[in-house]
Amino acid sequence: MNNFRPSINTIPPVVKNLIIINAIMLLATYVLEMRGIDLTKILGLHYFASPDFRPYQLVTHLFMHGGLMHLVFNMFALWMFGRVLESVWGPKRFFIYYFVTGLGAAVFYSLVNFIEFQYIASRMSPEFVEKVVANGAEILKQGQNYTELAGKLNLLLNVPTVGASGAVFGVLLGFGMLFPNTQLMLLFPPIPIKAKYFVMGYGAIELFSGIANTGDNIAHFAHLGGMLFGFILIKYWNKNTTHFY
Repeated sequence: MNNFRPSINTIPPVVKNLIIINAIMLLATYVLEMRGIDLTKILGLHYFASPDFRPYQLVTHLFMHGGLMHLVFNMFALWMFGRVLESVWGPKRFFIYYFVTGLGAAVFYSLVNFIEFQYIASRMSPEFVEKVVANGAEILKQGQNYTELAGKLNLLLNVPTVGASGAVFGVLLGFGMLFPNTQLMLLFPPIPIKAKYFVMGYGAIELFSGIANTGDNIAHFAHLGGMLFGFILIKYWNKNTTHFY
């Protein structure tokens, strides 16, 4: 498939409901925050060794966002690319794809965090690690943090990950695989580019940023995890489904 253009006014049901739910959850976050309830802490994805980790966060973090612009960028990408995939695949298959890539992104990101946690902890005394585990959350609540390695360990433990970005990057990968030669128009710079090159370029940027650990508070490896699981799932469907695409 090289081109498919659904009506710009048509939003298929899964994409529409995902956008609505994500918007409601951001509004709920703001409203409950005024009442002293930190919904991000409850539903955001914590590192599995954190005392705040709950298994349901693997799902709920997909509906939480760090602010209005975070939500707008993710939902715009979901609308732009997701409505095309859902129109081609149908609601059921798109629903499965979205959540497999979202959960896959969370698992992959958690694995990377585990490796980073073990590396940092190995360079600290066990007593200091226990101190960070016991007191780190309260220190962050006071607007402070440890320095150097202990500070990085504390952020890994006590700063939750939020956002649909892992699933959205899976959607972007799916669009690039199904419509590789579709022309997209970049905003900066405003030049056309084929979808396959856009996806490969974005993936390369995410890989470089993740390895470089630029400290930009973006979960680059979650994005890569969404793309990885999207690639695997599409290849699986192609192998086991006649005329999948």
